[in-house]
Amino acid sequence: MDKLLEIKDLHKKYGKKEVLKGFDLTVDKGKIIGLLGPNASGKSTLIKIINGLLTKDSGKVLVDGEEIGPASKAMISYLPEKTYISDWMKVSDILGYFKDMYQDFDFNKAVSMLTDFGIDLDAKVKNLSKGTKEKVQLSLVMSRNAKIYILDEPIAGVDPAARELILNNIIKNYPVDSCLIIVTHLITDIENICDEVVFVKDGRVYLHDNSDDLREKHQKSIDQLFREVYSC
Repeated sequence: MDKLLEIKDLHKKYGKKEVLKGFDLTVDKGKIIGLLGPNASGKSTLIKIINGLLTKDSGKVLVDGEEIGPASKAMISYLPEKTYISDWMKVSDILGYFKDMYQDFDFNKAVSMLTDFGIDLDAKVKNLSKGTKEKVQLSLVMSRNAKIYILDEPIAGVDPAARELILNNIIKNYPVDSCLIIVTHLITDIENICDEVVFVKDGRVYLHDNSDDLREKHQKSIDQLFREVYSC
């Protein structure tokens, strides 16, 4: 089955405020997807539902054919926007924690990624910069053998010079039979690695298409198209 993520008529309210209003999306394996939209468009709620951190009001969400639950959670490797690793730990401690926590964690792969980033395994987290902490978390998340990788703002906390290194490591380390969903506002930096982009607007999918086809059809970059769509 090529469909790794299938969402049909998904609805979610917070009180009287409807955040997701019949959201539909299908993501196939082997794809890198840019999930794009302004603040309050519904992206964060969507991600939390997929990860089982929020319950939907109605609709269908399937991860490789499984309803949201323990089986689906085991297939998803999630990088949240906020740093969650503890300051008292060493980088090596975190590696050990992930090795114990996740059966699909590839310890050697994580060490290789951390080495590529120039991160000392004996370094204490409290002494790391915000950008370096994010690289540590990214290395951990990408070292799981998951079906779906969801990265929420993976390059927001690093300087422009480091973004290319991070994106290259992401591409190099995700399995080809999985899918990768990148949520970001830095569209110019990621649009060339995305096979497809999804524009989220007012709790629905406004646009979902192949990146190259969109550029050819509109004769503009994804970033330019994004600015055009959300300026009105």
